[in-house]
Amino acid sequence: MDALEALCTRRSVRRFKPDPLERSEIEKIVEAGRLAATANNFQPWEFVVVTEEVMRRKLAGITDYGKFIAQAPVCIVTFCKDTKYFLEDGSAATQNMLVAARALNLGSCWVAGDKKGYAEEIRSLLGIPKGFKLVSLIALGHPAESPSGAGKRPLKEVLHWERYGG
Repeated sequence: MDALEALCTRRSVRRFKPDPLERSEIEKIVEAGRLAATANNFQPWEFVVVTEEVMRRKLAGITDYGKFIAQAPVCIVTFCKDTKYFLEDGSAATQNMLVAARALNLGSCWVAGDKKGYAEEIRSLLGIPKGFKLVSLIALGHPAESPSGAGKRPLKEVLHWERYGG
């Protein structure tokens, strides 16, 4: 699948088949995150891949909108050093991983991290040192659903030429 097709067909998947993923698939996805755009090439990210069911259930139980993490065979948790642009850098890495998952015909869903009250609990649970901020949790696996693209605003509503409203 080419890059534009992966970008245009990526959807949030919240139901997964129990089939495990190949380690090489997971590494390709994290590699895509590692290669994301980053302010001043600082690369503040660290990625924790959680495949152990007990730990995924704990993560799912801590989140408010990520209960499906327990069902996904993989959860990739993205942390960044607390730098000026940690959220932008970590978000770019997360988006790259979501698109890479789609390119590999896998399903994924981004669960928020930074502004959530559970961020510190997840940092501690995963043994991440202080000075790192939770950016995202990505549920990952073979999709057990095919969400449609319904709800996306059309290009003509969001595209402006030269200035807003132009």
